[in-house]
Amino acid sequence: MKFLDEAKVYVRSGDGGAGCVSFRREKFIEFGGPNGGDGGRGGDVWVECVEGLNTLIDYRYQQHFKARKGEHGMGSNRHGANGADVVLKVPAGTQILAEDGETLIADMTKVGQRVRLAKGGNGGFGNAYFTTSTNRAPKHANPGLEGFEQWIWLRLKLIADAGLVGLPNAGKSTFLATVTAAKPKIADYPFTTLHPGLGVVRADGREFVLADIPGLIEGAHEGVGLGDKFLAHVERCRVLLHLVEGTSEHAGKAYKLVRGEIEAYGHDLANKPEIVALSKADALDPDTLKEQVARLRRAAKRKPLVLSSASGQGVQDALRAVMAEMDAASAEAAATGAPAEAWQP
Repeated sequence: MKFLDEAKVYVRSGDGGAGCVSFRREKFIEFGGPNGGDGGRGGDVWVECVEGLNTLIDYRYQQHFKARKGEHGMGSNRHGANGADVVLKVPAGTQILAEDGETLIADMTKVGQRVRLAKGGNGGFGNAYFTTSTNRAPKHANPGLEGFEQWIWLRLKLIADAGLVGLPNAGKSTFLATVTAAKPKIADYPFTTLHPGLGVVRADGREFVLADIPGLIEGAHEGVGLGDKFLAHVERCRVLLHLVEGTSEHAGKAYKLVRGEIEAYGHDLANKPEIVALSKADALDPDTLKEQVARLRRAAKRKPLVLSSASGQGVQDALRAVMAEMDAASAEAAATGAPAEAWQP
């Protein structure tokens, strides 16, 4: 299944059915009176958050969603049937935006959440509705109201507790494959990861979701490389695990490059708790390792973790640090009365 995190779709609710002008006509019954029924209501367009989806690929092949129109009213006081609704099923973390791509209509974060995007038109009244003491035989009925139509954007932001960031080939996919059952593509060339990946980490009797996004390079916020659009998938994370490749030319410069792209991206991502780790430590001799750790410490202004996903060195320490930061974030949210996030210790 291909990964698609953005789609533009057209939605239209159903028109209401028209009311009917009709009179009762039976043998031997005079003054039968009006008996035109009301029109049916047009169908609504809903969006629903469901389990089992992690991409918007379905909306690449179908972009138009129209609810059914209401049936017209009929004689003998028969009301028209209501139009059938249309339901767009999306994965958790999907944002519904207006056509301008900025106005937020709904944020689908919980399975089972359901939001109406377009309300169907009401059905028109039949002539029986307009009967009064002075107008015993009305000869008019209402047409049904038109439905509502609009173009919307579906934008998926994966829901994860922790996110992996770093330059291409920093060892993010290897780390994800080591600590979860996910099987991302791993190779010795940049941009092996072309779309975000998710995995469930089980450590010390706990579980949390870890997201791996494609690597950032200099100028990513201007669209260089794969750009920074995948950073949207770590906006909801409680903590970031920043991996810096130990075999890079200068670990400190590599760290600052990625931090610069994160700060340029905005959306409060730079203010999230961050754990810094030097990866691929098993490929370095002791002197080079010491030098790279010192460079990274000066750049990040904190002591970095040292790990090797291939050998397992420092992996558990990194996971415990991530869980500690999430616990601290949960405690802070509880103290300030902020809404509870996905992570529950």
